[in-house]
Amino acid sequence: MQIRTASVAAVSASVGLNIHKGKTKVLKYNTENSNPITLDGETLGDVESFTYLGSIIDEQGGSDAEVKARIGKARAAFLQLKNIWNSKQLSTNIKVTIFNTNVKAVLLYGDETWRTTTTIIKKVQVFINSCLRKILNIPWPDTISNSLLWERTNKLPAEEEIRKRRWKWIGHTLRKSSNCITRQALTWDLEGKRKSGTPKNTLRPEIKADMERMNDNWKELERIAQDRVGWRMLASGLCSFTRSNRRK
Repeated sequence: MQIRTASVAAVSASVGLNIHKGKTKVLKYNTENSNPITLDGETLGDVESFTYLGSIIDEQGGSDAEVKARIGKARAAFLQLKNIWNSKQLSTNIKVTIFNTNVKAVLLYGDETWRTTTTIIKKVQVFINSCLRKILNIPWPDTISNSLLWERTNKLPAEEEIRKRRWKWIGHTLRKSSNCITRQALTWDLEGKRKSGTPKNTLRPEIKADMERMNDNWKELERIAQDRVGWRMLASGLCSFTRSNRRK
């Protein structure tokens, strides 16, 4: 890490760019090396997390902090539109459309790369259900089943919607040039051996699990992705498969 940091600084300086040491922080992931990283003799500060392009990156490599922040921002957006939800003049369909564009879009920003654990899915679903109940004006202690709630608001379960959005993003990525870093990172096979013990649930195993359900590999998916219609059918078929399994 020290060598690479010095190399980046040297290459940047060669084109007239200087790294601001006070604003440069170090986040170490999956390493026992505690040696400080320095630049021109000055030690760079260590952090446990940072925000990049609106998403939180932390040293655990998970999505818990990001999802918590997303729910907080979406809740604030929902409360700002209280007059909309309480309006007697607006139909339920219009309210749901506004919810999709102004609240759910905030909630699910960047969800394509989330590590979707059971806990994360539950938190997202609970928030969405709470908002939909308020939109439909179903006060406590009145109850309504989740399936009926989703039917009345034309909604998919959160797990299914996130999976659908993820595979839409994967299709876009696989259609990019083979030189694209994003595409290379997506299909890259890690070398070496992992540490002993149960591996963490990350995005890559989730994608591979979906691939096993479809009996596909990256080469086949890259071929299918070139046909947008075919790719949409593949993604819809995957979501239908998981939906039917959930009902069993």
